[in-house]
Amino acid sequence: MENKEIDTCKLLYNTERVRLYIPEYGRNVQKMVDYLKTIEDRQKRNEQARAVIRVMEIINPAVKLQEDYEHKLWDHLHIISDFSLDVDSPYPVPAPESLNERPLPVPIEKRPIKAVHYGRNIENIIELTASIEDEDVRTEMVRSLAVYMRQQYLIWNKDSVSDETIFQDIERLSNNRIKVPEGLKLTKVDSGASYSRPGINPSKGGKNQRQKNNQKNRKQHK
Repeated sequence: MENKEIDTCKLLYNTERVRLYIPEYGRNVQKMVDYLKTIEDRQKRNEQARAVIRVMEIINPAVKLQEDYEHKLWDHLHIISDFSLDVDSPYPVPAPESLNERPLPVPIEKRPIKAVHYGRNIENIIELTASIEDEDVRTEMVRSLAVYMRQQYLIWNKDSVSDETIFQDIERLSNNRIKVPEGLKLTKVDSGASYSRPGINPSKGGKNQRQKNNQKNRKQHK
């Protein structure tokens, strides 16, 4: 008797089940779609297909954030059915070959960075600035660029940096296509300014310092 009960209570693992085409929707949606394919009446099959689409929308609400999300849901319905569901879809049925298409490669800039502490974006801005013909506009762009480069410099080097050093870097990185106007001055750096490296939360250090100051004040008043 006990052996018979053990045989009837055999566990069924997911690895032994039919593979889910889109696991995000779960096995119940897969069963719904499988049932759709067994409905002979076409009108009823279309009605039930629309009902399954609504269920998929509830299960995956994030799909509404995508453009033309209804089209994506119908595409998912055909994919879950292994492209064997015959319904009147409001959108063209996707081709099975489209699932195996490789995405377009993302273009990557392979040109080496001349100054790592400034970054590639600075070099791109310098290239743009060098192409400006209007002298007044270019001077203002050089001034704004120099201020930002000084901030980037101080992130990795806590020592002070002179304006001349920044101006020389601009001319060097532009291959001398940019000549900094004589007499150009940058605004002074605030003595209380703090520039943190990426990944470092400056508020933590400030919070700890405030706690130390509060403890010091409490001791003085005791």
